[in-house]
Amino acid sequence: MHRNIAVAELVIDEETAAISRIASVFAPEHIPVGVSINEGRPNRGDLNDWWQSRSIPASRQNIRKALEHLGLSSTGKMLKACFGLSLSDHYWVNPRARGLVWDEVNFFDHDFSEDVGDVLFGDIIRTKKINLSSPDNSSDGWLKKRWKIIEGKRCLIKGGSDPFWQQPINEAIASIIMARLGVDHVPYHLIWEDDMPLSICENFLTAETEFISAFHIHNSLKIIDTGFLYKHYLDCCQALGMADVEVKLQQMLTVDYIIANYDRHWGNFGAVRNAKTLEWLSTAPVFDNGSALWCNQITDDIRAEQKLKSQPFFSTHDEQIRLVDDFSWLDFGPLAGIDEEYSDLLAKSRFIDTKRRDALCHALRQRVKMLKDYVGHSLQTSVPTTPQTNAGNNHASP
Repeated sequence: MHRNIAVAELVIDEETAAISRIASVFAPEHIPVGVSINEGRPNRGDLNDWWQSRSIPASRQNIRKALEHLGLSSTGKMLKACFGLSLSDHYWVNPRARGLVWDEVNFFDHDFSEDVGDVLFGDIIRTKKINLSSPDNSSDGWLKKRWKIIEGKRCLIKGGSDPFWQQPINEAIASIIMARLGVDHVPYHLIWEDDMPLSICENFLTAETEFISAFHIHNSLKIIDTGFLYKHYLDCCQALGMADVEVKLQQMLTVDYIIANYDRHWGNFGAVRNAKTLEWLSTAPVFDNGSALWCNQITDDIRAEQKLKSQPFFSTHDEQIRLVDDFSWLDFGPLAGIDEEYSDLLAKSRFIDTKRRDALCHALRQRVKMLKDYVGHSLQTSVPTTPQTNAGNNHASP
């Protein structure tokens, strides 16, 4: 289903939760973007990949323990239990015997259970039967996360990873950087729970809009040359009818350079469209910026000038930043003192000592300087020739 529109009749295997057969197709124009269609019928392998990518990945922190507590054998069964409903788009599956209606079951308009979120965050529920009706069943990513309704707003709460638990703090400083630069983004704020840092953001999607990941956009056209993934992605956006993509894409790559983001995969950027009319509305605001700022490196290895890994178009930031050919929007003035603001955030964490805090702030300050020097001297640098050719199949929600 796409909202109230019946798209296709599927047979889903009870044991594996995979699509075993596609029967009738009712609305091929509503088949998910990136799923290949031949004579009005979707490719079962593509559609199955799309369906499976909606479930929690097996790499999620503590997922095996959570599955045991939920009494389920796989994250695919968690997905099936909530009918594939999410807070990222308006697709779902409607069991023939149930005859459900979108307006009565979707998570954008209705409350949902917090039981799954509690379990994913390590809480043990013993007093009642667990309610599996939750968008947490269809959330992506390896860090622990959960959805909560706070004052009527759908909010995503995310944790970090040991030993530094730095990702939530990175989300907060990345938001501050983008706010200062005027880059469209999802604002993240830092909260604390039992001395543990967590990030929180409001869902940028509504009861009428949905997110289509860059991975699915990227798959909408056949790749002619894997050496030019950047151009291929822009060609896909143009073919789908999107406007003003490149400027916002280059802004995202610029911010990723500043914060040394190593995890800008194909699932955590993309576009927003109207789920009713299928009209493309805008490039998605920049979100999911926690895997950055040397959060996975020991303190002695933190150096701004080192060859830092990047995604998705090239394997290093030094190469990828050369894709940006227009810095007219960039004003370095508002970034003055950004390292001091980062220091204030880091100082609140008991997991980050003074030595690490100083190293991180110095490196952030140096990244800004390095970019300023590059903009000043290398605006006409040609696009590099060593490409990043691995287009992963990650699916993302904000």
